[in-house]
Amino acid sequence: MKRSGLRRAYVIGSGPNGLAAAIVLAQAGLSVEVFEAESEPGGATRTLPLTLPGFHHDFGSAVHPLAVGSPFFSTLPLAEHGLEWIHGEAPLAHPLNDGTAVLLERDLSLAEKELGPDGKSWRRLVQPFVDRWDDFASDGLGPIMRIPRHPFLMARFALAALQPAQRLADHHLASVRARALFAGLAAHSFLGFDQPLGSSVALMLGIAAHAVGWPIPYGGTIAIPNSLLAHLHTLGGRVHTSRRIDAQSFREISGSNALILCDTSPAQLVLLAGDRLTPSLRRAMNRFRHGPAAFKIDYALSDPVPWRAPECRRAITVHIGGTFEQIAAAENAVAGDRHAEQPFVLAAQPTLFDHSRAPEGKHILWAYCHVPNGSTFDMTERIEAQIERFAPGFRDCILSRHISTPAKLESMDVNLVGGDINGGALGVGQFVFRPSIHNYATGDPNLYLCSASTPPGGGVHGMCGFHAAHLALQRMSKRQTETTVH
Repeated sequence: MKRSGLRRAYVIGSGPNGLAAAIVLAQAGLSVEVFEAESEPGGATRTLPLTLPGFHHDFGSAVHPLAVGSPFFSTLPLAEHGLEWIHGEAPLAHPLNDGTAVLLERDLSLAEKELGPDGKSWRRLVQPFVDRWDDFASDGLGPIMRIPRHPFLMARFALAALQPAQRLADHHLASVRARALFAGLAAHSFLGFDQPLGSSVALMLGIAAHAVGWPIPYGGTIAIPNSLLAHLHTLGGRVHTSRRIDAQSFREISGSNALILCDTSPAQLVLLAGDRLTPSLRRAMNRFRHGPAAFKIDYALSDPVPWRAPECRRAITVHIGGTFEQIAAAENAVAGDRHAEQPFVLAAQPTLFDHSRAPEGKHILWAYCHVPNGSTFDMTERIEAQIERFAPGFRDCILSRHISTPAKLESMDVNLVGGDINGGALGVGQFVFRPSIHNYATGDPNLYLCSASTPPGGGVHGMCGFHAAHLALQRMSKRQTETTVH
């Protein structure tokens, strides 16, 4: 379909959002080229040999509820390009101090039973959205400043999601087990438990667990960008790796009357675009706040993690931190720019269900905790003490470890500013105006931002790129119409 005199588009960055944007533009008939600074595409969705030969570790996210449930990815033939989803027996396990674990079961009826006296309350919180996942995800994974297609559904979600995690738990959950499970979900927000919006991520992830599961891609997360790239190639798109775009090369491509979409941080956009941005927008981009960082360790193991609670082997994802109060204390410390003595640790054990990721009989573990942005403190001992707390003998299983400090994460992906893996802090202002009041637009009709620093934010779902590309195409079509009329 012919749209205008603009027939070419460039995308800077090949993370899931950049690739989603490239596919949307290619579907519209534009000639699309993607530039990736690293030698491999994928951004934070790469799978790398970080420890010993034969062990394959995910650099960023390992478990992908929002990818399998993405409104855009689900329209693409990614399975035809090798993307195969693997589910654990349960989406999530959360070990407790008494040697048991509470599970978040995928089946909502089983989850209700597992959560005992709080089961009905949990069902009331999530079932309306589980039952209408497609409607919910299509509105929930988009810009806030628009009229939702399903306003009553989203208003109901907002009533709970805007609450701090502490408040929602106090009003809806009474048992130690249910509160601990909710605390682990809420900790994904990187917010203190007394901060607004802390419940939004917890509910989104909990709803996704029942609606679509928390799966991993067979062979590693790299299967996601590989399948997107393969589909982009069928549409005529091209990807150039080891092609870092700097201010000079940006000027060269921007002089070619092409659409440019940047899967970059706001600060990187300013460095690249310079005077193509208005002074007020440059100030807004430079004021954009990045959130706490991740301190991550990838392990090569001789055996599976020896969890005291056998239920932990039913799940790929394990939340490690104990009770609601202990997890809240850890996350409140990080929100206050401190390092938690007993950090909340997110762990993934893919090789329990995907044996291709390690030599026969061996295993990998992916674990990280939250630390202040740019932290240089070594959290290795504290992370391993937390794992040992619920899996005595864990250290005896370690063959090798690869430590990714916040600085190391940023060195491997420039978008992870200070180790922030969420594309920016989730405070109320940046939840609505992310990264500015203009969201994807820059004031230049041919230049857009499409990274996780735009709505809906962090997560491997591609929806930032999807919405940015659609906005670019809509405005391009409008200009064509205005030119034809005049």
